[in-house]
Amino acid sequence: MTSDLRNRLLILLVLPLCALALVGVWLDYRSADEAAGRHDQRLLRLLPALADSVLAPSIRDHEPPLLLLAPPVEDFLRQNTGFAGYSVRDISGRLLLGDDWVHSAVPTTHAPEFHSVEFGGVTYRVAVQRGRTGAGELVVALADGSDPRQQWAQQLLLRVLLPNLVLVAAAALAIHWAVGRAFKPLVDLAEAVEHRSPRDLSPIDEASSPAEVRPLVHSLNRLFALVNAQAEGQRRFVADAAHQLRTPLAGLQAQVEAWAMMAKAAAPPRVSLSNFEGKLPLAHDGKAKGAIVLGVDQIEKLRNATRRTSQLAHQLLALSRADARSLDAQPPQRVDLKDLCETLLETFLDPATGKGLDLGLEVQPVHVTGHGWLLRELLSNLVDNAIKYTPAGGIVTIRCGMRQGRAGPPRVFIEVEDDGPGVPDAERGRVMQRFYRVPGTVGEGTGLGLAIADEIARVHRAALTLGTGPLGHGLLVTVVFPL
Repeated sequence: MTSDLRNRLLILLVLPLCALALVGVWLDYRSADEAAGRHDQRLLRLLPALADSVLAPSIRDHEPPLLLLAPPVEDFLRQNTGFAGYSVRDISGRLLLGDDWVHSAVPTTHAPEFHSVEFGGVTYRVAVQRGRTGAGELVVALADGSDPRQQWAQQLLLRVLLPNLVLVAAAALAIHWAVGRAFKPLVDLAEAVEHRSPRDLSPIDEASSPAEVRPLVHSLNRLFALVNAQAEGQRRFVADAAHQLRTPLAGLQAQVEAWAMMAKAAAPPRVSLSNFEGKLPLAHDGKAKGAIVLGVDQIEKLRNATRRTSQLAHQLLALSRADARSLDAQPPQRVDLKDLCETLLETFLDPATGKGLDLGLEVQPVHVTGHGWLLRELLSNLVDNAIKYTPAGGIVTIRCGMRQGRAGPPRVFIEVEDDGPGVPDAERGRVMQRFYRVPGTVGEGTGLGLAIADEIARVHRAALTLGTGPLGHGLLVTVVFPL
C-alpha cells in the first residue's frame, strides 16, 4: 500500500511537470513562430527591392542581366553573411544571377511564396516572387538562414526537449527521495506492526506517529484492545473451566480406580457397589439394598472414560496456558533437556512397562532457553502419544542432543520415536489441528496432544516436524530449536 501510494504521489507530481514542460515547448515554438513571421515580412519587403536591382537585360548572349543591388538588399546580405543568399532566374527556371542552391519551383502567379531549403547543414527560409524587372519577367528569391522557426525545428531535441527531459528526470528523482523521506515514519510503523508477535496486542505509541496517520493508529489500538479482550475472555473461560473440572474429575477418577481394583480382586465376574465407607447391607437375594451391579468390563470402560475426561481437562488447561499472552512477560530460563528427558522417562516407565513397551533413552547434555514447564508439557504429550498408539511389544525412544543443520551450525533437538502405525503423509498437516484424529485410529485420545506440542514449539520459535522412523514405519516427531 505504501509503495503504491508513493508511486501514485510521484506520478501526480511528475505529470504536472511534464505538462509544464510541454507548455514551455509550445510557448517556445510560438515565440519562434512570431519571430519567423517578422522574418517573413522582412523578406517580403526585400523581394521588390531585389527585383528592382535587375536594371537591364544582358548585353550579350549567355551573359547575366545587369544587376545593381539595392541598398536594403545589400545590407541584408552583408549582415547575414553565410546565412543568406539570393537568386534571379528566368521563367523557365534557369539561373541568371545569385546562388544556385537558392532554388524553387517557378511560381504560376505573381503572389509571393515561401518554402524551406536545406544547404550546408542550415535550413533556410526562402521567399520567391515572379514579377516585372528591368530585364523582363523574372523570378527573384531571397534565402534567410537566421529564421528562428527553422533553427528551433532543427535544434528541438538538443535545446528544448533534452533539457526538459533532464529537468523532469531530476525532478522525479528529487520527488522520489522527498516522498521516501516523508513516508519513512509510515514505513517504520508498518514494519513495527509486521514484526510484532501474534500475541503482542499492546497499543502503538500514537505520539511517535505522524499526525496524518494518528487516526489510523488510534483505530488499530482500539482493534487491538477489542481482540485482546476477546482473546483474554476465551482464555479465562478455558482456564477456569479446566480448573473447575480438575477437582471433581480427580475425585471421580479416584473412586472409579478403587472400583476397578475391587472388581478385579472380586472372584465373581459381577460385583455390587454402593458405599465403600461402610458394609454393604444384603437383601433377601444376597445383594446389597440400593446397590448397582456392574460387570468388570463396564467398570473398565468407566475408568477409561474418566481417564480420558481428566486428560482432556488437563490438556485444555495446558493449551490455554500455552496460548496465554502472559508468556511474553515471563522471562525465559535455561532448561536442561537431558534432565527433562530423564525425568519423563521415570514418569512414563510404569505405563510403558504395563503395556509391554521398551521405553528407551538416548540423550546428550544440551540446554535451551525457554519455559521449562511448557517444554515438559510438550515432551510429555509426545511420549504419551507414542505409548498410547504403539502396540504391545513395541519400542519408544526419547532423544535429545545436537545435530548438524543442512546449511548452518548445529542445532539442539528433541525427538520421540516409536514403531507404531505412524501417520500417513496426507494426514500429517491435519493432525496438528485441535481435536483431529486420523480416521480408523485405534486407542484412546482427544486429538489435542500434537496440537499442544506444536503450539508450545511455536512459542519457543522451534520447528516441530513429523516423519517416519528409520525402519520405514512408525512415527518420528522432531523439535528443532533456533540458535
